[in-house]
Amino acid sequence: MASNVNPTVRRRRLGQELRRLRELKGMTAEEVAERLLVSQSKISRLENGRRSISQRDVRDLCGVYEVEDHRIVDSLMQMAKDSRQQGWWHAFGDIPYSVYIGLETDAASLRVYEPQIMPGLLQTREYAEALITGAMPESGPSDIEKRVNVRMRRQERIREPEHPLRLWAVVDEAALRRVVGDRRMMREQLEHLVEMSQQPHVTVQVLPFDMGAHPGINGQYAILEFPDASDSSVVYIEGVTSDLYLEKPNDVQKYTVMYEHLRAQALNVDQSRQFIADTAKEYAR
Repeated sequence: MASNVNPTVRRRRLGQELRRLRELKGMTAEEVAERLLVSQSKISRLENGRRSISQRDVRDLCGVYEVEDHRIVDSLMQMAKDSRQQGWWHAFGDIPYSVYIGLETDAASLRVYEPQIMPGLLQTREYAEALITGAMPESGPSDIEKRVNVRMRRQERIREPEHPLRLWAVVDEAALRRVVGDRRMMREQLEHLVEMSQQPHVTVQVLPFDMGAHPGINGQYAILEFPDASDSSVVYIEGVTSDLYLEKPNDVQKYTVMYEHLRAQALNVDQSRQFIADTAKEYAR
């Protein structure tokens, strides 16, 4: 099961608690920033868990919010200390989507829509290497190998024997037709997809071309849900230079409804598995 000291999740929980204290005080982020002589963006990043929080930050904020209960202050200070621990991904150096990896590592379930490529957690090593090489033509072999190794390590979440990640993937037909690497590699990738889809905690559906326009036409996104009810769900949208994380209930609800429409319009599980297997046979010819 995911570690209970995941620094990314600790930062989120600490940020949520700091936001709650600010709101109880009736202060805006701008007012707090003015009191501490820092930027408003810093306060926002601390509250949304995108930035590491020092014990000094916690002490200063508790002072502004006039938190008198030392037990609360001590608890928040300990959370700040724990949140600065390093997750397994830090051993690979600078990973631009490390926040997402931290969330995925602790998530209980992941719903993802992929319009162009295979879901990262269901990629073979060869496919991942060819994909990353093509997507990052200016990167050297060592950087590509690092990213591939990180992707393979992430896949351990769906192989955990006791508490595997519950994965639901809706994949556009384009991802099956786009030849990444060569035809042999694609056949092996699709055969792997069929094999993984037979796992009880992995569901794969295909959205065929003849479905026409659909709610996911604007691109890839993922919805992460967590085992602790106090951790709000997150919508993750990958970008070229920066990623987007949506946590407001209204935003999450909109993407959740959109995902339900995608699932309803896609082929069912058995039809999808047969579609993928037939496409793999086409690559074998």
